[in-house]
Amino acid sequence: MKRVATLLIPVLMALLTIAIWGLLNQPSQEPPWPARIQGFSFSPIRADQDPTKKDFPTPEEIDSDLALLKGHAHAVRTYSVEDTLGLVPSLAGNHQLNVALGGWIGPFPDANEREIERLIGILREGHRSVVRVMVGNESLLRDDLPVEDLIDYIEQVRKITDLPVGTAEPWHIWLKHPELIKHVDFIAVHLLPYWEGLPIDHAVSYAFNRFKEVQDAYPDKPVIIGEVGWPSNGRRNRGAEASQANQTRFLRRFLAEAEKGGYIYYVMEAFDQPWKAKIEGATGTYWGVYNAEREPKFNFTQPVVRIPQWQELAALSVGMAVLLLLLLYRDSASLSSSGKGFLALVTYAISTAAVWIIYDYTRQYMTPATAVVGALLLVGGIGVIVLLVAEAHEWAEALWLKQWRRPFPRHGKNDQDLPFVSIHVPAYNEPPELLIETLDALAALDYPRFEVLVIDNNTKDPEVWQPVRAHCARLGQHFRFFHVDPLAGFKAGALNFALRETHPEVDVVAVIDADYVVLPDWLRDLVPAFTDPDIGIVQAPQDYRDGDQNAFKAMCLAEYRGFFHIGMVTRNERNAIIQHGTMTMIRRETLASVQGWAEWCITEDAELGLRLFEQGYKALYIPCTYGRGLIPDSFADFRKQRFRWAYGAVRILAHHWRELLGWRRTELSAGQRYHFVAGWLPWFADSFNLLFNFAALGWAIAMALYPDRVTPPYMTVALIPLVLFVFKMLKSLFLYRRRVAATWRQSLAAGLAGLALSHTIARAILAGLGSGKMPFLRTPKLASSPALIRALLDAREEALFALALCLGAFSAAQREDAYMLDVKVWISVLLVQAIPYLAAVLVSLISAWNRLPAGLVGTMTQMDAAVANATPGTRLSKTAASSTRSTQDQPPAQPPAQPPAPKSVV
Repeated sequence: MKRVATLLIPVLMALLTIAIWGLLNQPSQEPPWPARIQGFSFSPIRADQDPTKKDFPTPEEIDSDLALLKGHAHAVRTYSVEDTLGLVPSLAGNHQLNVALGGWIGPFPDANEREIERLIGILREGHRSVVRVMVGNESLLRDDLPVEDLIDYIEQVRKITDLPVGTAEPWHIWLKHPELIKHVDFIAVHLLPYWEGLPIDHAVSYAFNRFKEVQDAYPDKPVIIGEVGWPSNGRRNRGAEASQANQTRFLRRFLAEAEKGGYIYYVMEAFDQPWKAKIEGATGTYWGVYNAEREPKFNFTQPVVRIPQWQELAALSVGMAVLLLLLLYRDSASLSSSGKGFLALVTYAISTAAVWIIYDYTRQYMTPATAVVGALLLVGGIGVIVLLVAEAHEWAEALWLKQWRRPFPRHGKNDQDLPFVSIHVPAYNEPPELLIETLDALAALDYPRFEVLVIDNNTKDPEVWQPVRAHCARLGQHFRFFHVDPLAGFKAGALNFALRETHPEVDVVAVIDADYVVLPDWLRDLVPAFTDPDIGIVQAPQDYRDGDQNAFKAMCLAEYRGFFHIGMVTRNERNAIIQHGTMTMIRRETLASVQGWAEWCITEDAELGLRLFEQGYKALYIPCTYGRGLIPDSFADFRKQRFRWAYGAVRILAHHWRELLGWRRTELSAGQRYHFVAGWLPWFADSFNLLFNFAALGWAIAMALYPDRVTPPYMTVALIPLVLFVFKMLKSLFLYRRRVAATWRQSLAAGLAGLALSHTIARAILAGLGSGKMPFLRTPKLASSPALIRALLDAREEALFALALCLGAFSAAQREDAYMLDVKVWISVLLVQAIPYLAAVLVSLISAWNRLPAGLVGTMTQMDAAVANATPGTRLSKTAASSTRSTQDQPPAQPPAQPPAPKSVV
């Protein structure tokens, strides 16, 4: 049955995907295209030509275009007589095509005079193909010149020809300028309902209503339709969607009505014009009935389908989803049907979206710039797919595991069978009262044989380390203190020093940070796990005891808890936990076999764990509180801590990439490789997001400086950051509620604290990719909370980014085309991208307000057995989630047999 369900879910999703593709591509019956239409707007510019650069088609190319239109139209309408464009009248007659000859009138008087002179010269040649003349095209709409000047140009032409002379403007311009009417022989009105935001189903009737409005206003003048059309690609304008299907629908519907009414019209236009992108935006390129390669863009008689190739695209999306599912289902035996269904839903959705975006993007005319952008988007898109799939996989495993494959055992053993443990406490410049509290908790351990080695490295002030040395002497011979100055290697150097000083009979080495107060049963509960000879590491989570001090620390505690309650638990299923330096225990011979701690790495704990996995050792994670430390006192310290973790992670990947990719033979399993790469992907996503934000700001500046030339980025691409943000937030909230047993306030606070670190993580990842040298950054404890001004300074980079992104959104909202959907989406993207930076400013201010009570967030109880042993996918009751152990003092444990004498090394 399990195998049937595993196969049935992808099949059902495949059928659903194909059904959705089919539903969105239902054919619609439209009137057939007439055998021969009245006319085309005709611009014979080829894809590699640009009239703004004086790059015009050859006479042979113009003749070839006219030959293509022969028999399909009665006439063509031109816009300029510049250069070879003035040859159209002489060439059109050879193909039985009439010509509505146009002269371009713009803002430059000298150019206008030359155009009028050339136009008059062509008219005097007496070409029989010319049936009417249009002086200017939307010159008043563009406000290129006063109406009086346009009238002067029109009258100059009327004086030398008997042909009807007029100009072409949108319908509302004719209604606005009645003074123009007596100077024209006909009215050429433009009907382009796309630009007015009309939905396709209302566009044709709207166009004819506007045409009739002009007729009614000027009943004594003949009215023709100078331009009518719809773009096949480009920006969505309110209710008007630019698409090939809509272009087909609009033109076929319009032509059917126009032929019935006997109207004179010119379809806008014969051929796509890629050069127009820089003056009209992307939409201006796609008005042609034929593409730039002179191929018909749609079927003239068959039913209209939104995406004619939808069957192939549906098959491609299903195939891509199946490949992703094969990878995800390789190790999903303990995943319930709901979890497998969730993964199938996400992978099919991702695959379908990816196929559609690539298809849509490739329908653009490719320039070197768009090709480069497309390549970058392809690489980024692959990264987005990998990230979403990895996040979805963690989501599914956190919520829908039927049972833990690696439970969290606790073995009982007699005292005489328990191994000798050496507890190492590295310290640097720690407040003596803090370290003394840690040592007193260690003295209260309920364990028969252990020693404690305190290694104070490089502390300069004797008043800091001497009280700790004296306290160790008072605690007895199994507490040994070492002050070592100088000592290289930072924390790893101190731990290696401790390893060399460890008692010869020690079997297990345990490490805690200087601020950790452990529970009496820590060693007794967890050390017996080393009964399994394959276990090299036993890890308890980091937890914190001052989360009830203020709102800032309550937020931080909630944010920390997600990793230790979700990420580490799912990683433990594949023996792939991140070893963290406090609350960890390592078999001594195992530690010695890999030459101890790596002094080159500032996250020596995680690096050691990976090296042990490479040697084939196992690690066990017990998600229960056995010791609690102190949360950083300020946002600056909180950020510094996360910077160190992220920087260390990228240096570990750089050092071990051959092992992780399988290029160097190790004992790493596929699951371990997956977790060590996928687990840090969100941090890499933050770094790429920072690069995206720099690009977004550059684009926003360009949009503000050149509003007529620079439009928002491709809309489907711009939507990706919004999708990622929403997915990440939903995942965080759902998992916190279900697996961390957090309230809504705690879940939101954790999300806010996590967002606040995004910029810090991004900088750390980029710094780690660019450099391998960084000093060890110690996280201060018991520091005084920062003042308000200091809090703002701590988040000054984030504040500047937030301000810049909000200003970019504001400037985009001031554009004339701010009503268009792609501008609205772009404004939303800029505002959403500002949220993590605003979160950093807010969290920094909260940290400065140290009297803000923790009750606003709600303090989290310690992680306990009820949490660890809960059935996967179930939510804990408040009673189970809040159970705690007693932390009352117990008598010190007995010292080891024949311990070494206490020592101080200076």
